[in-house]
Amino acid sequence: MSTAEIHVGHLRIRYLVDGSPNATLGMFELTVPPGSNVPPPHSHTNNEEIVYVLEGTLRYSVDGDTRDLTPGQTMRTPKGSVHGFSNPFGGVARALIILAPDIGPKYFEDVASVIHAGGPPDKAALVAVMSRYGLVPAAPGAA
Repeated sequence: MSTAEIHVGHLRIRYLVDGSPNATLGMFELTVPPGSNVPPPHSHTNNEEIVYVLEGTLRYSVDGDTRDLTPGQTMRTPKGSVHGFSNPFGGVARALIILAPDIGPKYFEDVASVIHAGGPPDKAALVAVMSRYGLVPAAPGAA
């Protein structure tokens, strides 16, 4: 499989294992520059997720438990848990994200097409993409 990078705003996603064709485990590398716009807190209807930090510090929240993860640290997001991430720090953060089952790189390509369409992102179109892949935006203030 190709390891081409997908750019969603300033975020970079490099798929390492695409498990989406067979609904199996998937893994990608996520690069988050400081102060990047990130997805809103959300949950996954069908997937659980594990984040493992490789570089920098990544702020990660699961059901209200917020941690600043550094290299070698991990956090698990059970299916249905509200989670989100950010990088309010001075350096780039890089992490491995493992999804079971995988949503696949097509999800990120679809989100990128909405984000890069020009002008402010169409929130309704983003929610529609999220819904197609089983992601549910959280109520404001949740994470």
